[in-house]
Amino acid sequence: MSDLPTLVSEIFSLDPAAKALSLDGKWWSWGELAAVGDALEAKLSAASLGKDARIGMLLRNRPEIAAALVRILASRRCLVTLNPSLPDERLAEDITVLKPAAIVALEDDWSRPAVAQSAAAIKCLGLALTGDTAQPIRPIPGLESPDLPNLRAFAADDVAVEMLTSGTTGTPKRIPLKRLAIERSILNAAIYDGRKPGEPSKLRNQVVLVNAPVTHIAGIFGLMNAFMAGRQVALLPRFTVEGWVGAVERHGLKVASAPPAALRMILDANVPKERLASLSAFRTGTAPLDPDLADAFYERYGIPVLQNYSATEFAGAGAGWTLSDYRAHYPAKRGSVGRINPGIEARIVDVETNAPLATGEQGLLEIRAPHLGDGKSWMHTTDLAILDEDNFLYIKGRSDNAIIRGGFKVFPEEVIRAMELHPAIREASVVGLPDERLGQIPVAAYLLRAGHTAPDTQELRETLKTRLLPYQVPVHIFALEELPRTPSMKVSQPELKKLLTEKIAGATVS
Repeated sequence: MSDLPTLVSEIFSLDPAAKALSLDGKWWSWGELAAVGDALEAKLSAASLGKDARIGMLLRNRPEIAAALVRILASRRCLVTLNPSLPDERLAEDITVLKPAAIVALEDDWSRPAVAQSAAAIKCLGLALTGDTAQPIRPIPGLESPDLPNLRAFAADDVAVEMLTSGTTGTPKRIPLKRLAIERSILNAAIYDGRKPGEPSKLRNQVVLVNAPVTHIAGIFGLMNAFMAGRQVALLPRFTVEGWVGAVERHGLKVASAPPAALRMILDANVPKERLASLSAFRTGTAPLDPDLADAFYERYGIPVLQNYSATEFAGAGAGWTLSDYRAHYPAKRGSVGRINPGIEARIVDVETNAPLATGEQGLLEIRAPHLGDGKSWMHTTDLAILDEDNFLYIKGRSDNAIIRGGFKVFPEEVIRAMELHPAIREASVVGLPDERLGQIPVAAYLLRAGHTAPDTQELRETLKTRLLPYQVPVHIFALEELPRTPSMKVSQPELKKLLTEKIAGATVS
């Protein structure tokens, strides 16, 4: 099997004039993307920033960013992810603490004082991506060369990506992902589109839609997997129903992906079936998928929903559905996130004792693979799971976001599933808030389906009592117009907790 640098070089040189990436109806060729990468390589090499150099990038779903990202990974430098969606103060703090050897960003992001001033303070190399294929890179005045002794210029321990997590369940943290894990996960992803290890590189006419933000691992892998397969990419800056459906129509996509929240939005918008006629499969991940939602989508559109399971710590996917598995095993394996990926071992252990459990028993998931960690030790997760006799994985919730109400554990996923059975509720989310008497209490928020009115709160609570244990029923329930989300469209629990705390305080005052 080719290594990642070799594969990138092969793919980008097969036909430089061929279409490679589309944004807003404009196509970039493989050669134009390669030109951005070549220009970046020249600037970094001139500054003595070779292998393992820590390169900070403000990542957006843009062609020039995609080209630079691929080149950094292929050159075996270390990508330090910077999230341009952060408020200026937090972004400046991130840059100041990280002290990368260089910062690469779009012209618009360099116009932000938070970026320009913090880069000047740490004295790193500053490079602007212009969007002009003739002159793709512009050095930032005053930041033409890095002050290497003042910077954390090079990564240790063969780290390929310093990945900022989405912060769905708490404060975002930075996870170092080893090069072997990143590269092996990208190369192993061939299983999902039928490619064989060692297959000669070639360009394909199929278009892959990438709408997950490249600030997160799902977006990076979506982009890299498409490029390594030689497929054309339709890039969306962010998910909207019309933008996503329009891309499916325009490119005649056979497979497209989006998170479960987007799946709900498509159904709720009642998109006509003929607009999705080209699709043979819908891929989803990043958050739990309600099997009823997947079935509803299939019943309306005749399109299988293929879930996968991944984690930033794993440097990619750990399990997932292929179309052939779906045809052979669904609905017998309904509710599974798919089969454990080739090359990965999984087991379930007891929550308290860490003793391995038998097939079919619920506990904490652990995985190991030659490209993860030291290649021998089991990696712990906080996911409650069941593994069946055919290596299909069922995720049952998370142990780390359990709400402890008076000594009883409330798992938000169970409450969410019960709430979403109500015909008026499109999507629900549940968080734990502090309580002087009980320690924590569950509090819920939900979005309405189109054309429905909000149910009476007390009646909704009584309905939930028929599906849940008394201590699982939320103490407060609020209908919202929208749920706060991370850039990857997961519900942001810290923001939701803040919002619901304010609503409870407001209701108490009134």
